[in-house]
Amino acid sequence: MKRFHVHISVNDIAQSVGFYSTLFGHAPTVHKPDYAKWMLDDPRVNFAISAQGHAAGLDHLGFQVESADELHAMTDSLQQAGVAVTGQGAATCCYAQSEKGWVHDPQGIAWESFVTTGQSTTYGADRAVQPASDNACCAPADAHADTQAVRKISLKDIAIKPATCGAPSAAGASCC
Repeated sequence: MKRFHVHISVNDIAQSVGFYSTLFGHAPTVHKPDYAKWMLDDPRVNFAISAQGHAAGLDHLGFQVESADELHAMTDSLQQAGVAVTGQGAATCCYAQSEKGWVHDPQGIAWESFVTTGQSTTYGADRAVQPASDNACCAPADAHADTQAVRKISLKDIAIKPATCGAPSAAGASCC
């Protein structure tokens, strides 16, 4: 079963945690000095906020899936429809280890598909899939930007293994 994912960049974590805790009726599931996440069941949403130097507002949207098979099925469906999928592979971001892929909608909004494989003690700072000038942790450059630095792979080629918390992946990637 999929869980809808929303990530918003904020200017003030404390103020935003207070607001969203009131809105959702409970404290965040994960709360760090620069990040908070609510794993809501009604509606089924992974809602995250961060203060990582990115302009306040929508950072990205996505779907959190429960297995590698579900992630690969989603990727296959997008690729069969002719959508370019950017595979990131193993990543450390938002205090979690995951495997993920990215697409951009016609407006350039980044959509992430991912399966969480473990936790991390660090936020992550993956720059392998985005220009160095972009301050967002996770999302690759939009579809209209230069994509030479973006490595396109099939998620079927990624072996999903449990991650060691805080350790970068074999490819050195670390992000959300």
